[in-house]
Amino acid sequence: MFGWIILIVVAAIVLWLIGVYNGLIRSRNRVDEAWSDIEVQLKRRYDLIPNLVNTVKGYAKQESSVLENVTKARTAAMNAGSMQEKLKDENMLSGALKSLFAVAESYPDLKSNQNFMQLQKDLTDTEDKIQASRRFYNGNVRDFNTKLQVFPTNMVANMLGFKTREFFDIDEKGPEGQPVNVQF
Repeated sequence: MFGWIILIVVAAIVLWLIGVYNGLIRSRNRVDEAWSDIEVQLKRRYDLIPNLVNTVKGYAKQESSVLENVTKARTAAMNAGSMQEKLKDENMLSGALKSLFAVAESYPDLKSNQNFMQLQKDLTDTEDKIQASRRFYNGNVRDFNTKLQVFPTNMVANMLGFKTREFFDIDEKGPEGQPVNVQF
């Protein structure tokens, strides 16, 4: 009789561990999927930027520093290695794009160019999708990190080497978090 009780307790503990482990794996996979959604939208943005820069170049030749900044920020964002670098470089790219659009405001011919208007619309749509993907990702990261921090799941997560993930936040002190200063 005592042997059966021990067997039932051990079986219950094993089943609980399997459930916790599977839940952690599902949460981690949702975070990875959400990050993949962000990367798809970032790739789309990277592909649109050269066309936008080339369209603006024809109208705003004297604004070469703004165009260079956008190109440099795009290259840095595409080549970022770690998550922290990616976050920093993406924030810089968003700030550079804001500056580019601010410069475009001072060129009425450019603002009426159909190619520019379509590229700006596509880029705005992509930025909106990036924001939605970012919210989805951050929600999944919040849920995953919470699972890793609550008792008793945290003991299992620590034993199995699960690590918290970083949020994809806007740097309020960086270029993305600041309003664009437009001067004519």
